[in-house]
Amino acid sequence: MRYAGSEPAGREPDSTARPPLLRELLLVVGLFVIYKLGRQAANGHVEEAYRNAGNVWDLERSLHLPGEGAVQNLLLHDETLTHLANTYYATVHFPATLLFLVWLYWRRPRHYVWSRRILAALTGAALALHLLFPLAPPRLLAAAGLVDTGQVYGPTVYGATPATDSMANQFAAMPSLHFGWAVMVAGGLIVATRSRWRWLWLLHPLVTLLVIVGTANHYWLDSIVVSALLAVAFAALPLRRAEPVRAHVPWPSTVSAPTSTVLPHPADPAPPTAYTPPRAHPASSYASSGARR
Repeated sequence: MRYAGSEPAGREPDSTARPPLLRELLLVVGLFVIYKLGRQAANGHVEEAYRNAGNVWDLERSLHLPGEGAVQNLLLHDETLTHLANTYYATVHFPATLLFLVWLYWRRPRHYVWSRRILAALTGAALALHLLFPLAPPRLLAAAGLVDTGQVYGPTVYGATPATDSMANQFAAMPSLHFGWAVMVAGGLIVATRSRWRWLWLLHPLVTLLVIVGTANHYWLDSIVVSALLAVAFAALPLRRAEPVRAHVPWPSTVSAPTSTVLPHPADPAPPTAYTPPRAHPASSYASSGARR
């Protein structure tokens, strides 16, 4: 399958499509700071976050979605596996996305611009939803009966008291940017590369989904909502096709006229000239010539 606007893996990157590095660094850092400040601004809605969590839990049960506890029980069978899941949640999210953008910037500039726009739009929409719909994760919901694996087995990126956590907003579970960014990383690499093994990148969002649910940091609905937001972003910001490479034509043009394929008509034969008989000589000339002999 060939994606519209994609490039073969062996082709040299188009440096003209690569935006200035300093501008991109300032843009990415600025977006990250705005996002962190926005998440901090969403703090303080504790009662509303727990009320929304109860509603989400009841909605999932009415939709007959599988319980998050089924995934967590698989992790809790092995303490090492639980520790690995917590480590994946804490350490893979940001570095994987950053490396993805750096590689695209260097090797696939046009895909980098597209991916950066998608990530910015997705993150902005998620921030707005965090402000409008604060949500406590299932590890904090007593009705869910789940274990906070980060606090029990470690490592964790959250404080022990969510209401006073100054480092992160623990009531911003909806939607899950862990899963949304993972899907974008996998999709972006699949579109930008041509290797037969590129579909293995789908393991990243799959593992991320199992991790965020198994560690009780997110509901199933968190991943469903972020997938819907990502689909809207894909539709609104499609990947532009590469401009065709035009051959250089010197000016003024020296293109020769096309050769006609019509055979020329044979020239009409020249009209025959009139026959002129040899001139007759008088008999006296013959006589005189004979006398001289």
